[in-house]
Amino acid sequence: MYQVFVNDKPIILTTVVSEETNFKNYLLDTVNISKVIKELNTTSLEEVRLIHKNPDKLLKKFLKKLPNVVAGGGKVVNDKEEVLFIYRNKKWDLPKGKAEGKESIEETSVREVEEETGVKGLEIIKPLDITYHIFKRNGKHKIKITHWFEMKTTYDGKLEPQENEGITKVKWLGQAEQEKAMTNSYANIKILM
Repeated sequence: MYQVFVNDKPIILTTVVSEETNFKNYLLDTVNISKVIKELNTTSLEEVRLIHKNPDKLLKKFLKKLPNVVAGGGKVVNDKEEVLFIYRNKKWDLPKGKAEGKESIEETSVREVEEETGVKGLEIIKPLDITYHIFKRNGKHKIKITHWFEMKTTYDGKLEPQENEGITKVKWLGQAEQEKAMTNSYANIKILM
């Protein structure tokens, strides 16, 4: 099973057909993805489930429905066990961004965290989940596939929000502050926390 978010409502990719209550089932092979996105954005539906009999083909078939944007990001932890957050579009988020050229996804993730926050000395500890969400750019829907990594750093210098990317704040948040930030964040980020 996979979850692809349209804002904070999931499209669930699954092999299981369930009786519809607060969601709708569609066949993955024949679904009109634009219609699904519109339904999730304009109705009280809580989710949509796209069904396919082969679990190994669920994601591959879905990703062919819209253009893909590959991104990398980091859940960065410092010496005090605080996590690095950015504030963009009036929500708390983790730093991430699009892959460029021939860089590896790990290189993308480190570069984007540095660019968006000013934090240096990043070391990747382990890969985290890959998240999926649908966004609209220049009137067209796309699927962002974000590869996340847990990172650590001993950096204690100045945090610098990348303002030309709409980031207004960068902060190290302790456990209590993280819980508060999660009340104003994205479903994808809640999965990582």
